[in-house]
Amino acid sequence: MEIKHQLPTHILSNLLNNEEYCRRVIPYIKREFFDGSHRTVFDLITGFVGKHNKLPTTSVLELELRKSSAPDDILNQSASLISEISKNTDIDTEYLIKESEKWCRDRAVYNAIMDSINIIDGKSQDQTTGAIPEILSDALGVSFDQAIGHDYIDNSDERFDFYNTKEDRIPFDLDYFNKITKGGLPNKTLNIALAGTGVGKSLFMCHCAASALQQGKNVLYITMEMAEERIAERIDANLMDLPIEQLARINKSTFDSKIQKIATASIGKLIVKEYPTGAAHTGHFRALLNELKMKKNFAPDMIYIDYLNICASSRMKGMGGSINSYTYIKAIAEELRGLAVEFNVPIVSATQTTRSGYSNTDVGLEDTSESFGLPATADLMFALISTEELEELGQLLVKQLKNRYNDPTKYKRFVVGIDRSRMKLYDVEESAQQDLMTDTVPDKPIATWGDRENKDTFAEFKI
Repeated sequence: MEIKHQLPTHILSNLLNNEEYCRRVIPYIKREFFDGSHRTVFDLITGFVGKHNKLPTTSVLELELRKSSAPDDILNQSASLISEISKNTDIDTEYLIKESEKWCRDRAVYNAIMDSINIIDGKSQDQTTGAIPEILSDALGVSFDQAIGHDYIDNSDERFDFYNTKEDRIPFDLDYFNKITKGGLPNKTLNIALAGTGVGKSLFMCHCAASALQQGKNVLYITMEMAEERIAERIDANLMDLPIEQLARINKSTFDSKIQKIATASIGKLIVKEYPTGAAHTGHFRALLNELKMKKNFAPDMIYIDYLNICASSRMKGMGGSINSYTYIKAIAEELRGLAVEFNVPIVSATQTTRSGYSNTDVGLEDTSESFGLPATADLMFALISTEELEELGQLLVKQLKNRYNDPTKYKRFVVGIDRSRMKLYDVEESAQQDLMTDTVPDKPIATWGDRENKDTFAEFKI
């Protein structure tokens, strides 16, 4: 109990006398963790170490203290404290580092709670109550992380193991999506579908959610555009292989039997959560994930968010005033990717094209609506493109825009089949891909659509 009570003093004593301890912990200890004379002495020690890259002596601290403009009572207390810490304690260094980490976390949480109270009381000028969950989360995440970089020579064995370790991925049931992602989506990533209104953003995400369920994966689907029941309806149509309009016409016993059949097929668990448009942010999503884990023992393997542009930011107030759309949407994307890292899952979301991109048959990154900061943050971004000719063929064109998993010029464009009535996507015959596969240059036009038996029934298609 005494060590905990005296810990700030022991920390300062070892910062002054124990070089190993000082160099290991000084990057993580903040001045706001200390009060009064302890803060003053901490500032003196860290100021000297930062300037001279060596530990100060007691005499140096006393000289530096005389230059301080602190109140007399703090100066007197600080002088007594410097005298007290002049001799090193006999506490084991490793033990003290662990105790210091716990103390710093406790102080960070205390400060976070006080900051949160100020926000609630309206005393903060630049933060809203939406920032409170992140403030508390950051405080709880205080850690003395000793990893300070990858040494090219010394860490070569770890690098070799990394090259030969198969990364966990959640595969698609669509061949070309697996090809461009090297087998599926890895954890801690943000993946974005870009499409115009009505092209199939929600259909794509509902199909992929259904596919993940069939692999036994747990899925959380967050919707801010459609009701929970509408999302579940789309996934019903996909898993039951029924046109969506027939769902309202089948009787209860048939519906129950189909649900029972799905339930017995080693399917994962699906939770669909609806939020008002523009009202929810990562603070709400984090609270939902923690609540699901506590109340339902549910931890998702994949999260779908429908869709990014109608989320809110937990760090910034809504657009208006000094906040522009670029900054605001980029902030949302960064927060979602941070959430993916925090909960070790892939997140899939979508964004709208611009007005010009809506009628463009060769969508590019510049057609991302509201913020070019979104593609800068995403790990994978692809466009979903539909035209009258593609609709007649029952196909959807996919164009890679950004890819951190693979070479984005390989399979730059490809098509997938689409059955809108059953909310399904499927692989098409290879002949439909042949002309597309010859094009690996982003801006090179594609001459023809592909060989079909009924090729003469439609006009030559250009992209």
